[in-house]
Amino acid sequence: MAQPSFAELFAAHYQPLVRLAGLLGADDPEDIAQEAFSRLHVRRLRDDGAAVAYLRSIVCNLTRNRLRHLRLVRLRRPDPPEPQHSSEHAVIVAEEHRELLAALDRLPRRQREALVLRYWLDLSEREIADVMGVSAGSVKTHASRALAALGKALKEEDQ
Repeated sequence: MAQPSFAELFAAHYQPLVRLAGLLGADDPEDIAQEAFSRLHVRRLRDDGAAVAYLRSIVCNLTRNRLRHLRLVRLRRPDPPEPQHSSEHAVIVAEEHRELLAALDRLPRRQREALVLRYWLDLSEREIADVMGVSAGSVKTHASRALAALGKALKEEDQ
């Protein structure tokens, strides 16, 4: 029986090799299948019956190499730049900050201290208690009452 020509081999096995590359996780399965056929075309196999196995092997190796390369590139890539916001966005954020700071300023001193130490300095309840000279339970009480008062004040300003 005559071995299939290169064109017949391509027609019969291109789509299954694209599918194989895709299932293996390639981001460019068509390119990988085409590269496999390109390598087969350049290389003459001793056993023409081994062409399909050779193509599958190449697809597996190329996919593995591509995934390895992408992992390295992603590790080395710098963080994307911060998104640019419109000037309207900046005005809205500034207004929201102004409202929050005004509401925070109207809180009793202990409640304001508890929130600032917790949310701006990111201190634990124990650390806040040490700074304020109160118990951890008092810190929880002050913070809870402060959050409730802030929520109420900010809702009133929205109306």
